[in-house]
Amino acid sequence: MVLGGKQGLKPVPDEEVIELYGGTQHIPLYQMSDFYGKGPSLKQFMDIFSLPEMTLLSSVIDYFITHGIEFDQVHLYKDISDAIRDVHVKGVMYKWIEKDMEQYILHGDEIYAVLNRLVNHKKKLFLITNSPFSFVDKGMKHMVGKNWRDLFDMVIVQADKPNFFTDRRKPFRKLDDNGSLQWDKINQLEKGKIYKEGNLFDFLRLTGWRGSKVLYFGDHLYSDLADLMLRHGWRTGAIVPELETEIRIINTEQYMHSLTWQQALTGLLERMQMYQDAESKQVLLEWMKERQEIRSLTKNLFNPQFGSIFRTFHNPTYFSRRLVRFSDIYMASISCLLNYDVNFTFYPRRTPLQHEAPLWMDQLCTGCMKTPFLEEMVHIR
Repeated sequence: MVLGGKQGLKPVPDEEVIELYGGTQHIPLYQMSDFYGKGPSLKQFMDIFSLPEMTLLSSVIDYFITHGIEFDQVHLYKDISDAIRDVHVKGVMYKWIEKDMEQYILHGDEIYAVLNRLVNHKKKLFLITNSPFSFVDKGMKHMVGKNWRDLFDMVIVQADKPNFFTDRRKPFRKLDDNGSLQWDKINQLEKGKIYKEGNLFDFLRLTGWRGSKVLYFGDHLYSDLADLMLRHGWRTGAIVPELETEIRIINTEQYMHSLTWQQALTGLLERMQMYQDAESKQVLLEWMKERQEIRSLTKNLFNPQFGSIFRTFHNPTYFSRRLVRFSDIYMASISCLLNYDVNFTFYPRRTPLQHEAPLWMDQLCTGCMKTPFLEEMVHIR
């Protein structure tokens, strides 16, 4: 079992990883993940729950290998996944967190400011979460304040996302102020009330909130955002906490210098590769070596193990491609909205295509270093 290029806690050489896939860097389509990030032999670890799952998998595998314990990889993966699921579903995790809110949950002064600002501008707010009411209530009181429910028009707990967005069968149930289930048939969703389960189709019917007028924020691309964008046409916002660190890194002088010189070397190699005399070949080899060193250095600035979560060298990561596909906007925290007026419009950025690359490379280096031979390159047809 290879997990992110590692077996247990030890890195697996690239040659061995490539050998696992038939000697190429191509992963066959039949092994790829399905719509929700799970496939017959590959799983995408793409959310905050993935961090402890990957750590536990790696640690158990390392223990078994170190102590010479034989194991079936399929059985091991299933048992660990089931254990993690049970800790979550049976509420054990919630109880641990509730015992020490100060350690696990930050106070949300900025979160309250965002929510209060939206309410003051007559926006309708709703919360749809898979967590149970007792946990949500204690957590929100800790983050936002004891009157947190006054900020929301609808609160839905134990929603069972992503099934909430696709399964029409589960009706809404009302909870009383103590979190006990009521037996009423739900014909309307009332402000200040707490509801359990339900489904998006009834939600749309009862609220009339449809299409691009709705902006829904979530931190999981599949469980929160994918169905809402693709099936229901809602606007979606992804919360990616790692973005704060990544932005800080790309604004450092070291990163900007490395990227600028890397782009310059790429331009030189593309232009000068036609010269094949002995001296030129030697220079090209030195440039190629230096370019590869800079590429590795730039990647390691983010994380020496895996690099950026958004990019692998010049390619966007799988997570990055899914992020762009399933979200209209993404940010490190919803508090980032405090930097903008409520009526601010975010316009899409123009993403360069490959045939636009020479111009884009020069724009990237504006104020730093012009791409060599740009004026000649723009005339290439």
